[in-house]
Amino acid sequence: MENPIEQNRRVWNERARLQQVHATPAGEKEFRHARAIVDQCGWLPRELRGVPVLCLAAGGGWHGPLFAHLGADVTVVDISEEMLALDRRISEERKLRMKIVRASMDDLSPLPRAAFEIVIQPVSTSYVPDVSVVYREIANVTKPDGIYISQHKQPVSLQASAQPGAAGYAIRQLYKTGSVLPAEAAGLAHRESGASEFIHTWESLIGDLCRSGFVIEDLVEPRHGDPKAGPGSLGHRSAYVPPYVTIKARRLAGSGSNQNQLWIPNSKE
Repeated sequence: MENPIEQNRRVWNERARLQQVHATPAGEKEFRHARAIVDQCGWLPRELRGVPVLCLAAGGGWHGPLFAHLGADVTVVDISEEMLALDRRISEERKLRMKIVRASMDDLSPLPRAAFEIVIQPVSTSYVPDVSVVYREIANVTKPDGIYISQHKQPVSLQASAQPGAAGYAIRQLYKTGSVLPAEAAGLAHRESGASEFIHTWESLIGDLCRSGFVIEDLVEPRHGDPKAGPGSLGHRSAYVPPYVTIKARRLAGSGSNQNQLWIPNSKE
């Protein structure tokens, strides 16, 4: 069986060459609305000029160039050289300054320690078997009090069927499996054809994040649901099965063993 990291690198190289979904660079319209795109939740500081930003597992000519356009000191990391080639092309065309590094999200040893004030990670953690390793690597490269914004595939989305049956979308996969998911057919809204993916439990997505030295400041579920859309489409399926979750976390100043509980803002403790 092919190593899942290498398999995903190969799959995303091909997606980039074909400029498929999530492998299409930002265009003129996106650059005109760069701030609104990179800060849809309103979580980022007002001033980004000169701020060291890591766009992790974010090749494809989208996040990195938009942040660089806003003046941030950007480093883009991705395992796919073809996805990074799109960033390089856009940066050259628009004369943007970015550092481009090929590395896996679970091994950030090529990056300097405690260097980034903001880490942005679009949907990608499902491509590695152990998200706790990714979180620890991110903690190592994030400055104390730095912000980590990540988006993940919700566990139930990877458990549920792609198409509805007589009783709706069925749960087909075990919740706690630890194994790579069975291959799915091409063209599905919630999976990338050929990629190796893993279900991460909520305990892993949230608990391991906190245990890695972060505190949760906010959490949102992007809305993609449209019950009137065609069955099996992203809109229809999302009305019943939530596809994603976006988390804002902050790196604690210390690195103690007591950083293992969820912090809820404005609680009545």
